[in-house]
Amino acid sequence: MRLFANRDYRHLFGAQLIALFGTGLTTVALGLLAYDLAGPRAGMVLGTALTIKMVMYVVIAPLAAAYVDRLPRRTLLILLDVVRGVVVLALPLVTEVWHIYVLVGLLQAGSAAFTPTFQAVIPDIVTDESDYTRALSASQVASTMESLLSPVLAAVALTFMSFNWLFLGTSAGFLISALLVLSTRIPEARPSTHTKAWDKAASGIRTFLRTPRLRGIMALNLVVAAAGSIVVVNTVNYVRDELGGSQSDVAWMLAASGTGTLLTALVLPRILDRITARTVMMTGAGALVSGTTAAVTIIAAGLTTWTGTAIIWTVISIGMALIITPTGKVLRASVGRNAIPEAFAAQFSLSHLAWLITYPVAGWLGTNAGFTFAWSVLVVLAGAGAIGALLLWPRHDGRGAMASPLTSARHAPSTDRSTLSKAA
Repeated sequence: MRLFANRDYRHLFGAQLIALFGTGLTTVALGLLAYDLAGPRAGMVLGTALTIKMVMYVVIAPLAAAYVDRLPRRTLLILLDVVRGVVVLALPLVTEVWHIYVLVGLLQAGSAAFTPTFQAVIPDIVTDESDYTRALSASQVASTMESLLSPVLAAVALTFMSFNWLFLGTSAGFLISALLVLSTRIPEARPSTHTKAWDKAASGIRTFLRTPRLRGIMALNLVVAAAGSIVVVNTVNYVRDELGGSQSDVAWMLAASGTGTLLTALVLPRILDRITARTVMMTGAGALVSGTTAAVTIIAAGLTTWTGTAIIWTVISIGMALIITPTGKVLRASVGRNAIPEAFAAQFSLSHLAWLITYPVAGWLGTNAGFTFAWSVLVVLAGAGAIGALLLWPRHDGRGAMASPLTSARHAPSTDRSTLSKAA
C-alpha cells in the first residue's frame, strides 16, 4: 500500500499500534489479576477498571486535542509512552483491588492523551488526500482490533509466562513506541482558529450535535458499545462458568470474535467504493442488535453451546467492524481540514462515553443480577441506538457522505461549518 511507503507515517502508525496493544494487554492482564484477587466478583472488578478507562478517555481526550497545537507534539508523544511504561512496571506490585483502579487510571490517562495527539499529526505527514483518508481508517481499525485482539494475545501469553514477564513485555513495547516516535519527523502544529482551549475542545462536539450524519454516528456508538461490552467484559466468566471452559477456551472464543472484525475490515474499503457508508453502517447496527438478541435468547433458554456462542460472537464482531471502519471517512466528509483533529477527538470521547454507559451494565449487572438481565438491558440500549441512528441520519444523506468527501472538505472553510451541516 502506498500509504505505508511513507516512512514517517509507517513509524508513527507502528508506534500507535504498539502503544494500543500495550495498553490493551495491560488492561486484560489486570483483569486476570483481579480474578486472583476478587474471585467470582472479578467481572465487577474488570467492569470498574474499564469504566475508569472510559472516564479518562471521555475527560482527557478533548483537553488533549485542545492543547495539542500549543505543545511540541513529538516530545509529548514520547513522554506519554515513557510514563505508561513506568506505570506498567509498577503493576506486578499490585496486592489490592484498589491498586488496580489507581494504576488503570494513570495508564489510561496517558493513552487518552496519546490518541488525539496522534490523530492531529496525521494530516501533517500524510499530504495526499486519498492516502489521508486511508490513514484515518487504518487508525480506526487499529483501535478496534486492539480492543478485541488484546484479550486473545494476553490469554495466550499468560499460558507461557507469569504476570511479571507480561508486564515487562508491555513496558518494553511502550519504549519501542517512544523510539519509533523519536525517529519520526513531526512538523509543528498549525494554529487553531480557536483562541480558547475550551472552545476548541467543545467545537468538535458542537459539530456532532448540529450535523445529522454525525448525530447518527453518536447513536451508532451506543450500538457498538452495547454489543461489544458483552464480548469484552463477559466472555471470561461466560466461557469459564456457563460453558465450563478453560483459559485457553476463552482465548479461542475471543479469537473467533477478533477474526470476524479483521476479515470485515479488510474487505470493507472496496465495498465502500460502491455502497454508501450509511447503508454499510446501518447493516452493522442490524447485525449487532441481532447478535445481542441471540445472546440473550441462548442464555435465557439454557441453550448455551460452543458453536452457537462462537457464531454469535462472530456476528457481533462483524457488526462492530461495519460501523467503526467507515466512521473516519464520514467524519472527514463533515468538517474542514483544520477542524479534523477536533472532530476526531470528539468522536474519540463520544464513542468512549457510550462504553462508559455499557461497561458497568455488563460488569456490575452481569455479576449481581446475572447475564440474562444485564444482556437484556444491553439489547434495549443497542436497539435504541439503532433506531436513533435511522431517525437522526436521513437516508438521502448517505450518498452525500461518500461522494467526494475530500473535495467537499477541502473547499469548506474550517470556521464555517453551517454549510456542511445543512448539506448533511
